[in-house]
Amino acid sequence: MAKMNENYLNLKESYLFSEVAARVKAYKDKNPDKKVIPMGIGDVTLPLVTSVVEAMKVAASEMGQLTTFRGYGPEQGYEFLRLAISEYYSRLKIRLDTSEIFISDGAKSDVGNITDLFSNDNVIMIPDPVYPVYVDSNLMLGRHIEYLDANEGNNFLPLPDNRHADIIYLCSPNNPTGAVYSKKQLALWVDYALEHDSIILFDAAYESFIIDNELPRSIFEIPGAEKCAIEFCSLSKTAGFTGTRCGYTIVPKALTRKSSNGADISINKLWNRRQTTKFNGVSYIIQRGAAAVFSEEGQIQVKKPLDYYRGNARIMGETLTKCGVYYSGGTNSPYLWLRCPNNMASWDFFDFLLENANVVGTPGAGFGKNGEGFFRLTAFSTRENTIEAMDRFMKLFG
Repeated sequence: MAKMNENYLNLKESYLFSEVAARVKAYKDKNPDKKVIPMGIGDVTLPLVTSVVEAMKVAASEMGQLTTFRGYGPEQGYEFLRLAISEYYSRLKIRLDTSEIFISDGAKSDVGNITDLFSNDNVIMIPDPVYPVYVDSNLMLGRHIEYLDANEGNNFLPLPDNRHADIIYLCSPNNPTGAVYSKKQLALWVDYALEHDSIILFDAAYESFIIDNELPRSIFEIPGAEKCAIEFCSLSKTAGFTGTRCGYTIVPKALTRKSSNGADISINKLWNRRQTTKFNGVSYIIQRGAAAVFSEEGQIQVKKPLDYYRGNARIMGETLTKCGVYYSGGTNSPYLWLRCPNNMASWDFFDFLLENANVVGTPGAGFGKNGEGFFRLTAFSTRENTIEAMDRFMKLFG
């Protein structure tokens, strides 16, 4: 008889966003005449910018010509895209060799797949509240997880304590709380990792929303991080690639650990070996579109949708402030993390907002114990829907 990985039984019955979708569908089925405004899932609403679309058109045409057709590409990604990303990081005064950059179909995949490299004996440290993939991908393997308390008292930016951890998950700007670590705060984590021989898994998927030049957009802005960190990033929010799927992971060559026999292990080489075995790469057409994002014209063009979503966040923040509702995020982040009015529980507020304002958000309880009593809204709706949703919110709580 085939034996199952029963660690899966320790997961919640459904993924958070699947549960949200199911409840919204049930409401719509009963109320087909209601206009429901989605502000829960971090999916973009604006189309791809022109330079990206044109680059993909050219690439698609190349695939239809014998002389320019391409079959299997390199599992690590095409050199032209890796070089473009390397040059993008150089603007942050970060030097990356293209062999340290791995192209993927999105940060979510790599954040989940990176667990392949590490023994189940490792102690995992994860902030609470947190993006569910960090927790679930480790529960699937039966690993021990230590939770960091992220709360109002520390502005949802927990710092190292006296506990030991081998693998540490950090996300900044944070999903779901919208909080952003300063360079000084991230330096404390880098110092901790170097002292404890730990590895930081740093999710920078929302770095492009940072407008404060004093805040770090990459953990590699912190000296020493190249010896203790792996960074994940995505074009989903940066350039609207939620439907086309492209991201990248940076694994520095300086990142090594000792094997049980004392030999040095290159994490970069291990990840390369994992990818060449289990991943066939991102399509050429998508990678050409991604490379266009990092071109001079692409960078100018993607600024417009980013500013659009920032404008949505500003409108939402102004509404919450007028209503006297506490929230974090929204300034250097597309997420606003609010305390549920009238001390409602997260799922109770979800149902209340859906039924009385026809607005969908994400219950904070779905992000962990510390998320109870909080609620996440995203700035990725249209401007019209954002204004309408906030008008409805104001009528309820203003």
